[in-house]
Amino acid sequence: MQSIFLFFGAISALIGVGMGAFGAHGLKNVLSPEMLTAYHTGASYQMWHALGLIGIALVRRDDPTSRLLNWAGWLMLIGIILFSGSLYLLAIMDLKQLGMITPFGGVSFLLAWLLLAVYAGRKPQTSRYSSRDR
Repeated sequence: MQSIFLFFGAISALIGVGMGAFGAHGLKNVLSPEMLTAYHTGASYQMWHALGLIGIALVRRDDPTSRLLNWAGWLMLIGIILFSGSLYLLAIMDLKQLGMITPFGGVSFLLAWLLLAVYAGRKPQTSRYSSRDR
């Protein structure tokens, strides 16, 4: 596979669009306003972090062996599963105990973004053009 994070980012965006549409059209008359808000929060965070995964995949093309980028990608994927997945299940199945899982997904998101920031801060500036091309 050319890029695992590009693949998971694209799949996550696909699922996020589907879940968002399902929530907007199929669940609006079924769920309480509170549960519908939780569901839409899951869909929104899934979409933003799917884009984050795609961004990590693109940055990783220039540095495929970076452990920071690798960890950031896996933590972002784990965050999507735990955060968005638990909110979907909480809203649809009314499983209140799943609310305990959601913060672990949120922490995964935070750590992924932190690792990406650390990577960006450590990455030396390189020019695409040599001095003779100026």
